Amino acid sequence: MKKKNPIEEARRYVQNAHDVLNENTKVNEETGLYEDPKYVRAAGNYLWLGTLIALDAVFQVRKDRRTRVNIDDYTNAVGNRDRKLLDWVNDGYMVMHLYMNYDGIRNKKICGQGFCLANQIIDRCATMLG
Repeated sequence: MKKKNPIEEARRYVQNAHDVLNENTKVNEETGLYEDPKYVRAAGNYLWLGTLIALDAVFQVRKDRRTRVNIDDYTNAVGNRDRKLLDWVNDGYMVMHLYMNYDGIRNKKICGQGFCLANQIIDRCATMLG
C-alpha cells in the first residue's frame, strides 16, 4: 500500500470535519449554536486527529501506531523547536480536543476557531517539512 503524504492526510481530516458539520447539523441563527452536539464532537475529533498526523510527521512523537502518547509528549517536542506552534498546539488541544470533542460545545465561533487552529498547525508543519 502506498503511503500517503501526512499533510494531505491531515487536510483530509479537516475537510471531513467540515463535511460532518455542514451535512448533519444546522446553526441556530438566533443563538449562534449548532443544534446537535454529536456532530460537533465528531468534527472536533477529526480536527484534533488531523493535527496529530501533521505533528507526528514533523516531530515523530509517536514511534509506532501501538504506542500511546499524551499531550505532554507533543508539547515537549514542539516547545523545543517552535514556541509559536506550541501556543497553537496548546490552544488547539483545548478547543478541538476538550471543548469540541469532549464537551460538545455548540458555539459556532468557538468551533470556527478550532478549524482555524487546525489549519494553522497543519500549515506550519507543512512548512517545517519543506
